Amino acid sequence: MTPEPTPRRIALVVGGSRGIGRAIVLRLARSGYDIWCTYRGNHEAAEAVRAEAETLGATCDLIPFDVSDYESVRAALGPRVEETSPYALVYNAGITKDNLLMWMKPEEWNAVLRTNLDGFFNVTRTVLFSMLKARKGRIVVISSASGQIGQAGQVNYAASKAGLIGAAKSLAREVGRKNIVVNIVAPGFIETDMTHDIPQEKILPLVPLNRLGRAEDVASIVNFLCTEEHLYIHGQTIGVNGGLAT
Repeated sequence: MTPEPTPRRIALVVGGSRGIGRAIVLRLARSGYDIWCTYRGNHEAAEAVRAEAETLGATCDLIPFDVSDYESVRAALGPRVEETSPYALVYNAGITKDNLLMWMKPEEWNAVLRTNLDGFFNVTRTVLFSMLKARKGRIVVISSASGQIGQAGQVNYAASKAGLIGAAKSLAREVGRKNIVVNIVAPGFIETDMTHDIPQEKILPLVPLNRLGRAEDVASIVNFLCTEEHLYIHGQTIGVNGGLAT
């Protein structure tokens, strides 16, 4: 009898339609993952990512929802994870609303914390039981160098990203015995829409490698954390920042 083919693993990439998230989707697709790609509202970008992933031999389901809305997350992901547990969860959702704290409006603070930090709770809380039941999985949380060293004008963003580090490290202590590996990747200045308007002449002197990072630089580390079979890295923060933060 011909043995049945081994089912492809599923990666849930939250915030996968653009920038770093897009690069992660495509890198994991190349590594043999099928993708659940979530996004908020840019349908055109999401469809483009799906088409690219499919050319790499992956299936790519598009799942639109607002990560800051717990009930929306539950409605979108709950029925899926009752039937199938993703092997990998990559939490990449994030927004910025930069301002000096003395001028920051409550809605600027709240919007960033709701998306970047509350969204992690909303998604992970929804998915985690299925991973615990399967007794296997990888969780990778995308934080930021801002969450490690701070950044003027980003008190809200840095707070949310530092919160992700603490949350992921605590989660690692909770689920490691269930064969679920949790790590954090903290990018520095990466060439994306989010950093497009930042003047490079002010950034590059701070970066020992003297260049901005690429989304693929981050995706390669995420891919390693999601695919390496002999992995003894758990609860760690891995900087992808060209030496900006150590």
